[in-house]
Amino acid sequence: DDYFANRFKERSFTYVADGRKAINIALQQYHLQPEDVVTIFTSSGNFYISGCVTKEIEKFCQWSREITDQTKLIFVNHEFGYPYKQIEKLQTYNLPIIEDCCHSFFSTDEGNEIGVTGDFAIYSFPKMFPLQMGGLLTANRPFSNTTKLNNEKLQYIKNVLSHYIVDEKSIIEKRIAHYNYLKNSLDKNLFQERFALSDGIAPGVFMFRVKDAGIYLPPLKEHLYAHGIQCSIFYGESSFFIPVHQNLRYTDFDYFVQVIASFIKS
Repeated sequence: DDYFANRFKERSFTYVADGRKAINIALQQYHLQPEDVVTIFTSSGNFYISGCVTKEIEKFCQWSREITDQTKLIFVNHEFGYPYKQIEKLQTYNLPIIEDCCHSFFSTDEGNEIGVTGDFAIYSFPKMFPLQMGGLLTANRPFSNTTKLNNEKLQYIKNVLSHYIVDEKSIIEKRIAHYNYLKNSLDKNLFQERFALSDGIAPGVFMFRVKDAGIYLPPLKEHLYAHGIQCSIFYGESSFFIPVHQNLRYTDFDYFVQVIASFIKS
C-alpha cells in the first residue's frame, strides 16, 4: 500500500482480481448504452486488439478504432511496455480516458504521463511479477466498486508484491538486458526488433518482425509451444514475441534462439 500511495499520490486505487476485472469496473462508472462507442488507440497502431479488452467492452457497448459521433470514451493501450506517444492530443476530445498499462507497469515516458493522464488506469500484476492473479485500478477521483477481493486473496497479493516490488530497479535492468541479449542473438538477416527501446521503457516482451515471408508464424508458435516456450503472434503483421521476464536466465534465451533456429532449418 505504501508503494502505491507514494506512486499515485493524487489518485485513488483499489486491488482487483485481474486486468479484465479492472476494465469492467472502470467501464461501469460511465453508464454506457448499447449504441455508445469506446474508441481504442494503441502504441503500435496495429488493428489487432486483445479479446481481453474487446470482450469486456462488448458487455457494455460497441468499440471502434476511430473517433465517431457515438464515442463516449477513449481506451488507450500502452502495448508491451511502450507508452502511447500522443495521449495529450487525445485529451483535446474532452472525453474520459482509460489507460491500459497491463504490460507497462514500470514504463515511463518523457512527460511522466503514462498511467496518470487517464481518468482510470489498469495494471495486471502477473504481466510483471511471479503472481497468478491480481491487478490494480487507479483513478483521478473516488469510484464505486461492488466486487472487492476477499481478504485471503488480497493478503496473498500484497504479500507477494511487497517481496518483489522493492526490486523495481533490478527488474527493469534485467528486462532491458534480456531484451538486448535476444536482439543480438537472433539472426538479423531473418528478424528485426519491432519496437526500438528508448529511455524509460521496461519491455513486456521481445517482439521481432519476421523479414522472410517464407517463415510462417502459426507453425513457429506451435513449434515453440511444443518446446515449452510461451510466445505469440502479433496478429495483423508479421511479428512475433517471446518472454524477457526478469527471472529467466541467459541459458533460457540461448534455448529460445536454438529452438527458433531449429524451426527455420526444418
